[in-house]
Amino acid sequence: MRSQGQVRFIKISSTMQKIAAAVIVAALLAWAISMAVMAWSQYRAQADRSSLLEREAKIATAEERVAEYSDDISKVMDDLSNRQDFLEAINSALPDDVRTDETVTDSSTEADETVSKVSALIPEAAALAELEARQLKFVERLTRFADRRAARAETAIRKLGLDPKAMVTNANMEAMGGPLEQLATGANGQIDPRFERLGLSMARMAALERGLNGIPQVAPAAKENISSGFGYRRDPFNGGGAMHSGLDFRGPHGAPIYAAADGKVSFSGWKSGYGKTVEITHGNGMMTRYAHMSRFAAAEGQYVDAGEVIGAIGNTGRSTGPHLHFEVRINDRAVNPRPFLERAPNVLKEARTDDTARQSAE
Repeated sequence: MRSQGQVRFIKISSTMQKIAAAVIVAALLAWAISMAVMAWSQYRAQADRSSLLEREAKIATAEERVAEYSDDISKVMDDLSNRQDFLEAINSALPDDVRTDETVTDSSTEADETVSKVSALIPEAAALAELEARQLKFVERLTRFADRRAARAETAIRKLGLDPKAMVTNANMEAMGGPLEQLATGANGQIDPRFERLGLSMARMAALERGLNGIPQVAPAAKENISSGFGYRRDPFNGGGAMHSGLDFRGPHGAPIYAAADGKVSFSGWKSGYGKTVEITHGNGMMTRYAHMSRFAAAEGQYVDAGEVIGAIGNTGRSTGPHLHFEVRINDRAVNPRPFLERAPNVLKEARTDDTARQSAE
């Protein structure tokens, strides 16, 4: 190092050089592994669904299932008992509109044939065969129900200009875990593909419907009181052109502010220029921001529902009078909130009304 005519030397020992090199290599390996895991997760999300479609065509025939009953009836009994526990757990978690006997009224020809043959060849196992047939009817009917709801949610998401595939991919990347409790339903110890397909269909439906619930759909304040729109405008303080990244809702000091969608409060405090601010993350990279508040009614880390009061209109921060500054951000990029607030309620109502009508028809 040369400074003011003086030359100084910094010596790095070979040991330190090796440690620095090792740290760099470890960081590169960690990055490569993380990228590989992300790529594999996205591949599995697509591959699992297609492979199950192929495996469903290869499920055990009636003759093969009769042979399993004959070989080890106690093993079949244990498998069916485990499956029953699984179905009861799902049933308790489902909304009331599908927790009815109607979900098990649809039958498959193969299951009925199995019951007939088992009853004739192994009379003592007839009740178990009937239980299995009833379970499979439930699983197949529920899978169709989940696929139909997922398709309806996907259509609604597309109408709002968002990508449903990204929502499913993001859901697959979420942290999850727990003990392994597999459902072995055959003599070979493999999970019946119809149960795997049900799990994938339910997960896809849940991811898309969570995505719908996280789309701004409730006006945070009275829409008729919007005083400034999204886009370029004259700055109220210096008169120059400036970007306005949200909507302003004028209102009396202390008027309630509502969460625009379901989510988790990720920030509640003072933010430069915004004053007292609440930010809510809704998943899939979507976040809403509520600024210039007079008080908070939601704490950081709290989960809130759409329409829940999270604070009150104020005049804090860079503000000329009591109002709410409301932003919608996707991957930290500000987007116009107005299309969501104007279109989402009708789109979601249409999807939910369609669901209710179909349930009544069935």
